[in-house]
Amino acid sequence: MAEHLELLAEMPMVGKMSTQERLKHAQKRRAQQVKIWAQAEKEAQAKKGSGKQLQKEAAGREPPKQVVFPPSVVLLEAAARNDLEEVRQLLRSGVSPDLANEDGLTALHQCCIDDFREMVQQLLEAGAEVNARDSECWTPLHAAATCGHLHLVELLIARGADLLAVNTDGNMPYDLCEDEQTLDCLETAMANRGITQDSIEEARAVPELLMLNDLQSLLHVGADLNDPLDHGATLMYVVMRRYGPSCWS
Repeated sequence: MAEHLELLAEMPMVGKMSTQERLKHAQKRRAQQVKIWAQAEKEAQAKKGSGKQLQKEAAGREPPKQVVFPPSVVLLEAAARNDLEEVRQLLRSGVSPDLANEDGLTALHQCCIDDFREMVQQLLEAGAEVNARDSECWTPLHAAATCGHLHLVELLIARGADLLAVNTDGNMPYDLCEDEQTLDCLETAMANRGITQDSIEEARAVPELLMLNDLQSLLHVGADLNDPLDHGATLMYVVMRRYGPSCWS
């Protein structure tokens, strides 16, 4: 998984890409994140299981026969394989359909990328959150719209998907859609819900306003915006890279 500073360093390069290149870059990065995260989880669990095995052997007990992975790993891995029966069994056993990895990616997100229609239907019927957001505020509708999966977009909209959801790049689902039929579906749904250009701009401004309000609150209590955070970057650096000097005007 790319570190935060590496992602920040990518921003100038991504800014020069075409829309299609940015979408392919985002999809590729997400696929890499899921793969590396799952592998890391498996290795961590294997190490943990190995330690327990040594302890039990030292105590003269029967060693464990297998490593047990967290439900989130099992669910996402089964969904990524489009294994309907395994996912159905997991859901029946009480596993939440909204379990996510550390990037906030849910099974519904992944299946909307992969166009697994039956799996999406199954997850929604099990109560999966249609507007779940990953760490970059992508919703399942963002994913389906980006990939041009018309039937999934229709299904998500019918289930109440937020047409005005804004990701961390400031994009709504319709901003990322290049398939004409899918885009027409999104725009028609927006018109049917009475969404106007003014409401679009208002929704698009919300994340920035929230961030600026948070920063003003921090300044009010004397926080130093130039103090480095856990990832090494400062809040001032992040804000300036995201919004530029105009954010203070």
